[in-house]
Amino acid sequence: MSGFPHPSPAVITIAADSARERGVQRGQAARDALSSAWQVYADLFAAGGIGAERVEHEALASLAAVRQWIPDLAAEIDGTAAGAGLPVWQTAALNARTEILSLAKGRLPGECSTVISTIPGRVFSAQTWDWHEELAAAWHLQSVAHPGGRFVGMTEYGILGKIGVNSFGVGVHLNVLGHREDTPGAVPVHVAAAAVLYSARTLDEAVDLLTSAPVTTSSCISVVTQQGARMVELSPAGAQVVGGSGNYLLHTNHFLSSVPAAGERTELYQPDSDQRMDLLRRRSGGHFDPVTTADLVPYLCSNPGDGADLCCVPAAGARFGDRWRTLATALIEPEAAQLRVSPGAPTEAGPGTWRVLSAFA
Repeated sequence: MSGFPHPSPAVITIAADSARERGVQRGQAARDALSSAWQVYADLFAAGGIGAERVEHEALASLAAVRQWIPDLAAEIDGTAAGAGLPVWQTAALNARTEILSLAKGRLPGECSTVISTIPGRVFSAQTWDWHEELAAAWHLQSVAHPGGRFVGMTEYGILGKIGVNSFGVGVHLNVLGHREDTPGAVPVHVAAAAVLYSARTLDEAVDLLTSAPVTTSSCISVVTQQGARMVELSPAGAQVVGGSGNYLLHTNHFLSSVPAAGERTELYQPDSDQRMDLLRRRSGGHFDPVTTADLVPYLCSNPGDGADLCCVPAAGARFGDRWRTLATALIEPEAAQLRVSPGAPTEAGPGTWRVLSAFA
């Protein structure tokens, strides 16, 4: 156990026919927390040398791209701003935070690791979410009901989606990547993940939606369903679909597809990402026979001497912007349309730490 005080995440319930009204509910339910999260991001943008005028410009460009792609998602971002009493460009910037931060210089040590079991009849998944320690209280769980169904998930305040599963048993995970041609101003990857949760009913529908999304900043969105799983690597080089060999799919923070890998910003996540992938491959290749989602948790645990840091802890004396920590561990069981989340690293998870949400509820 790290001794770090991981706050218990709030659960925000949203239910409305209108996309804008869903946004208003989102903003009203988290008004103070959303404003606090925005301030941390404003400081992170500034620390990365990204001026406020540039942030506003790119945020509004991203929102315009969303409005052209799926207008309802833009309307929800508009409503979130109205409900929280914030300028719309600030809630747009939160949803586009990955894209805007791609403008920052320097290495980003530590990020997320994902393990998916593709064993027939036992398709489920797990990931760690590593992010800035200062944002440890800036995320929540959500249950969103809309005319097309329901989804549950974990996300950051003001951001429509991140990790979750919908009532059709379609789940998503997210791993950030880096390409030399990354640029903000298009549809944010977090909004693309939300689009899957809102509308995809099958694995093929999710993959088709992601591969057609106008995204220009890199991430891998993994789709997990009862019928199987795929990893979709999004980048300026075009979407690439990664299948699996054997009974599992693994992803850290480097491209597995050769086309985008040729333009990868290796200075961002290497050698850390390769080291984590090597550890996951050794563990999974040696013996991989999980029966439940909980059986995936040990694959994501790391301790000194393992040769890789699957569990992220800030280095002593790390400055603002460099204090990376595993903020949550998330499990998805598509057959039950169920999400389990434990605050902190998988090494900190225990019987009393897991929160369980079902999209069937």
